[in-house]
Amino acid sequence: MNDARSLPPWAEDLRRRYRRGEASMFVLHGNVYDAVVHGRDTSSLVDFLTDVLLRDTRETIAVYNMATGPRFSKRAKDARGADEVLGDTHKDKVLPAFERLLVGSMRTAVIFEYAEALAPAGDPAFQADADRAAIIMLHRWSSLPAIEKGDNIVLLVAENLSDLAAKIVSNPKVAVVEVPMPDRAARRAVARIANPGLTEQDADRYAEVTAGLKAVQIASILSPPPASEAEAAQREAFIAGILGPGPDVPPRAKTLAAMTAGMSQEDIRRLIAPGAPASGPDTAAADRARQDVDRLIARRKREILERECFGLVEFVEPEHGFDVVGGMEEVKKDLRVVAENIRDGRASRVPMGILFTGPMGTGKTFVAEAFARECGLTTIKLKNFRSKWVGATEGNLEKILSVIKAIGQVVVIVDEGDRAFGSTESEGDGGTSSRVIARIKEFMSDTSNRGRILFLVMTNRPDKLDVDLKRAGRLDRKIPFLYSQSAEEVEQVARAVIRKNRIATDVDIASIRGTFSARLVGYSNADVEAVVLMANDDAAREAGGEATVEGRHFERAAADYFPSRDAELLEYMELLAVFEASSRRLLPPKYASMTPEELDLRLRTLRLAVGSRR
Repeated sequence: MNDARSLPPWAEDLRRRYRRGEASMFVLHGNVYDAVVHGRDTSSLVDFLTDVLLRDTRETIAVYNMATGPRFSKRAKDARGADEVLGDTHKDKVLPAFERLLVGSMRTAVIFEYAEALAPAGDPAFQADADRAAIIMLHRWSSLPAIEKGDNIVLLVAENLSDLAAKIVSNPKVAVVEVPMPDRAARRAVARIANPGLTEQDADRYAEVTAGLKAVQIASILSPPPASEAEAAQREAFIAGILGPGPDVPPRAKTLAAMTAGMSQEDIRRLIAPGAPASGPDTAAADRARQDVDRLIARRKREILERECFGLVEFVEPEHGFDVVGGMEEVKKDLRVVAENIRDGRASRVPMGILFTGPMGTGKTFVAEAFARECGLTTIKLKNFRSKWVGATEGNLEKILSVIKAIGQVVVIVDEGDRAFGSTESEGDGGTSSRVIARIKEFMSDTSNRGRILFLVMTNRPDKLDVDLKRAGRLDRKIPFLYSQSAEEVEQVARAVIRKNRIATDVDIASIRGTFSARLVGYSNADVEAVVLMANDDAAREAGGEATVEGRHFERAAADYFPSRDAELLEYMELLAVFEASSRRLLPPKYASMTPEELDLRLRTLRLAVGSRR
């Protein structure tokens, strides 16, 4: 294969493995429907393979997909069986013809687009005869000596490995090459190709902010729109202003306006009048234009990534920080240090992942979103990626992980982690849960992601999470979230709730401790918020919507509130959070003083009583 050109890393890997004799059949997967950057140009993956990678070393290059049939981008005069290949579009006729071509010819390359449609994954017992025959034929090709001796190569292109027949993917004679999302250098090159007028600084900046986007998407965003008549007239007037008065200025300005189409006003000024100082309004206009592009990139990036993940992820834009989080001072202090280390790039001091555990209503999701705002990273929330269709769950997970890795500098929030990740003990799902957890564990333990990708997993039943998922190196920090243990903690939460909901009141909550906060000790943060809102409603009923909430309203609401509580289950969840905690410093005194033996005994007793209740 061509080694005289500058190749993308994945193409160089493919070339090296082929020349080493590792395989004559390759599966290309991942970002296969994107533009490939080579030199100062971009092309589709198949065009890159046919026109750049294979052009100089292959005598015959054939491309086939089931929709359009076979075609030749290059064809040797003595290629045996080439005419037979063009005879039909159905795979049961085309594949045998391709086999005769590969066995009877030298230096031939065959590229199969949409290989998952040619050899789909699934139980062979439920597949059509044509699918089974295609899988067997491709599997046989991988070990045919005639194909290897003829210096021939077969390339299968599929977006998701999970959609391709396992018999082919797991074949040791088939090499798998991942085509990744564009890295920073590739994104910068695409930005310069899309808009050659970009400055070096703008090209560097766009290389950063477009992380997670494909090359074709970056090009569509940054390509300058065609100039309109209004823009041409504006440019002509700008040039006339630089040239000054004179009878020949209008025709000169018109000619120069046509010649400088696509250039910025600053570039035009430097070209026509290098010594002229930049004016304030023009600089301000350039800044506004740059901000508009940044907003467009942010909006398009979010739309594109959410659409590509088919609703599997949700972008989170937290509106609150730790200023509206009441209590939990030690927890907030630890999380602030983590956020500071992330912002300052001290990766060695950033955990691989954090586990928030505790009963429902203790503010796990609220604190996670506040933390995301404090650290300033892109934040996404995993939705339900499981599917009833065979192989779809694994495919959804791979798509999510590829997007996360491409974005970089991201916080991944996983709510209800025990439900999202499941357990390896799950039965009746064909091993899907086991494969999902294994892939997640592999991704979470990749140390190259430290400081770039932070998982925040939340659950009220950490006992249902896979044990190996909770070990250090995956979820390094385990932070317990417990119900308020004192009247002072209740008051801190109540003050935060008042600030968050902008409730009009002059009451010092500490002054009504005996009749308000003391009553709510042991209640969840959600319960405290419900009581405060009840007091606000009570004041509105008495004196109208703009009424100020008084102490008696808080006292009546605290006395009137009647939560639905399963005391044993809540205690069990609290003790699970205590058991998982990675530091005694984060525990209240009554739990910090418990010995492991006492904690284990109480947990066993409650487990018998609680059973499978949730």
